[in-house]
Amino acid sequence: MARIEPTHGSDGAAGTGEGARRPHGRRRAVRYAVPVAVAGVAAASIGIGTALASSGDPDLPKISAQDLIAKMAKSDAQQLSGTVKVTTDLGLPSLPSGLSLGDAPGGGKAGHGSGGKDAGADTSPQAKLTELASGTHTLRVAADGPDKQRLSIVERAAEYSLIRNGDQVWAYDSKSNTVHHSTAPKDAHGGKEAPQELRGASPQELAKKTLAAVDDSTSVTVDGTAKVAGRDAYQLVIKPKAAETTVGAVRIAVDAKNGVPLKFTLSPKGGGKAVVDAAFTKVGFGKPAADTFDFKPPKGAKVTEDKADGKDAEGGKGAEGGHGRDGAPDLSGMNVLGKSWTSIAELKAPGGVGSGAGAKGSKDAGPAGALLDSLGSKVSGSFGSGHVFSTRLVNALVTDDGKVYVGAVTKDALIKAASK
Repeated sequence: MARIEPTHGSDGAAGTGEGARRPHGRRRAVRYAVPVAVAGVAAASIGIGTALASSGDPDLPKISAQDLIAKMAKSDAQQLSGTVKVTTDLGLPSLPSGLSLGDAPGGGKAGHGSGGKDAGADTSPQAKLTELASGTHTLRVAADGPDKQRLSIVERAAEYSLIRNGDQVWAYDSKSNTVHHSTAPKDAHGGKEAPQELRGASPQELAKKTLAAVDDSTSVTVDGTAKVAGRDAYQLVIKPKAAETTVGAVRIAVDAKNGVPLKFTLSPKGGGKAVVDAAFTKVGFGKPAADTFDFKPPKGAKVTEDKADGKDAEGGKGAEGGHGRDGAPDLSGMNVLGKSWTSIAELKAPGGVGSGAGAKGSKDAGPAGALLDSLGSKVSGSFGSGHVFSTRLVNALVTDDGKVYVGAVTKDALIKAASK
C-alpha cells in the first residue's frame, strides 16, 4: 500500500510549469516517430492528461489523502462542458500540423499537409491527436453521459472536432474540409464504448490511470488548496519513490464539491518546467445543449469511412510495416516489463527504424546508421547494440535487431531491461 500522509499544507501553491512530404519526411519521421510513440505509451501507463487554471487559496475543511482519493473514485459527474488549455514540453520541437506517424520509414502511407492531395488520411483521431504531444493547445470539451462526448482542438483559423453521438463517431477538420467516420466499438458487455481518444480526454479517466500507478512505491499527500476555473479545489500530490523513474511528481487539483480533477501537472525528476500542464480555464457541470453532439458532413467535404474490418473506403488495407490503421503504431505485440512507475513497454520497432542500422558501426551501416547516431546516443549491452532517444520524461531504446524498450525511466533501466 502506498504511503499516504494525511497532511494538509497551508501555502496552497498550485504546481507550475511552463504535412510532411518525403524528401524531408524521412529525417523528420525518424526524429518524431519514436518520441511521439513514447509519449503515447507514457500517457497510457502513467495517465498524462487534463487540466489548467488560476491561482488562489480557498479556506476548505481539512481532508486526508485517503478521503480525497475516495472522493475522486466516487465522482460520477456525467455531464460537463468547458475549455481546457494543455501545454506539453517533452523537449521536442512542435509537431507540424498534418505529420503522421505513418510517415516513418516503411510505415505505409505518408501523410500530407492539410488540404493536400491526401488530406483525408490525416483526419483520423489517431493522427491528429499526436499534435498534442508538443506545444500549447486549447481544447473545448463536452460530455452528456457515456454515449455523447465532444472534443475540439481550437486552432488560430480552424478547428478539429471529434464527436461521439450514440454509436456514431465523427472527426472533422475544418481546415481541409475532411471528415473521418467510424462506429464506436463494442465493450465487454456488448454495449458501445467511447473511442480511446475521447475516453482519454476525460478528467475522471486520466485521474484513474494516474492512481493506478499508486502502490507502496508511491507517496501520496494533500498539499493545500487552489482555485481552478473559479472552483475550489484540493491539491493531491503523488510522488514515486523509485530511483529508476524520471517522474518527479504529479499534482492533481480535485474539485472540492464533486471530486472531479480540474488541473493536472506532471513534473520531471530532473527539474525545470512541467512536462505536462493541463487545466480547465472554464468548466460547468450542467447538461450541454443536445445539438452539441449533432454532426452532418458539410457540403463538399471529403468523407473517409473507417470500416470495421480494417479496410478504408476504397477497400485498401491499413498500413503495414509495424503500423496499424491511420499510420498509428501497432501495439498489438507490446509486452510490459515491471510495474507502476518503472514499467517499460517492449515492442517491435516501426518498419525501417533499427533494422540492423549501426550493428557494425555507423560507417558500415550507411546513412541510416549515421542518422540514428545524430538523433540518439549509441549504447551496447548483452542485447547487442542500439540507440537511446531521450525526452525530458520518456526514454526509448531502439536495438539494432528491431526491438523498442520505452518508458518514463532512466537510460540505465532500459539497458538493464533489454539485457535480460
